[in-house]
Amino acid sequence: METYLPVIWGGLIAAAITLYVILDGFDLGIGILFPFGRSEAERDHMMNSVAPFWDGNETWLILGGGGLWVAFPSAFSVIMPAMYIPVILMLLALVFRGVAFEFRFVSKPHHKMWDIAFSAGSIVAAFCQGLVLGGVLDGIAVTDGQFSGGPFDFLSPFAIACGLGLICGYALLGSTWLMMRVDGTAGVKARGWAFTALVLMLIFIVVVSIWTPLFDQHIAERWFSRPNIYVLWLVPLATAALALVAMRGIDAHKGFQAFAASVGLYLLCFLGLGISTFPYLIPPTLTVWDTAAVPASQLFTLFGILVMLPIILMYTAFVYWTFRGKLAEGEGYH
Repeated sequence: METYLPVIWGGLIAAAITLYVILDGFDLGIGILFPFGRSEAERDHMMNSVAPFWDGNETWLILGGGGLWVAFPSAFSVIMPAMYIPVILMLLALVFRGVAFEFRFVSKPHHKMWDIAFSAGSIVAAFCQGLVLGGVLDGIAVTDGQFSGGPFDFLSPFAIACGLGLICGYALLGSTWLMMRVDGTAGVKARGWAFTALVLMLIFIVVVSIWTPLFDQHIAERWFSRPNIYVLWLVPLATAALALVAMRGIDAHKGFQAFAASVGLYLLCFLGLGISTFPYLIPPTLTVWDTAAVPASQLFTLFGILVMLPIILMYTAFVYWTFRGKLAEGEGYH
């Protein structure tokens, strides 16, 4: 049990982060695309398409961060000092974005400031999340189990590439969500946005996929050594196939196909990330076993998760089912 508990907790945290990136990703994508909505009616339509979902989507961020703190306190104590700046900027950006959801409609016609807060908050939050991911993958200086680097170590070219790539990826989720969920001019324009975002995301996927094994011998061995390579080549092949499916969905105005394929691309990216890094939580020094809390603590909190997780999933499914269907121009939930 002591051996498997850290793996179970690692899987739960990975699942929570994956759900956050996918679910909150499309409403962050709406904010990233917000400046491209030329009229107030288009921007209203875009914002209304995610109004019932955005706050529930952020539940998964809390579960991921809280789970890391509870189950892997040693990893939390290393990652947080290394990533204080992007994490704080991300949280502030999410606050501004959340406040904009509540205040934008009630402040009309003096809502320009909230348009800026919504868009800028979404862009900054997405970029900072990419910085954190890139910073962790790029390596955190650890001495005797503690962070020993500087406050700006996270700001590497690789981390910046991850930040820009995540912005493009969220824009893809947001644009394909619009294709699937709205009618009118916003839905029509979303097709062009989706095509551009898909191309840019694929470029960053290729860049990051080449960059990581070139500069990390451990990752290179994981992917290209025998017999691993005989199986793992299926991951880039599946990525290329899903990219083609997404492209065809965008071209044929099939919003659900484009959105589902975009989600699939994210899942494959997370699979590739897991293949590259497991069992390390802080590559290449600390594993899930090195940083795990005592078994009694992990087991106690696991019981709480097993009770709450089905409730969260049922609530999420209920909200998405209740507000299913396309949103016509002029309709809203505010």
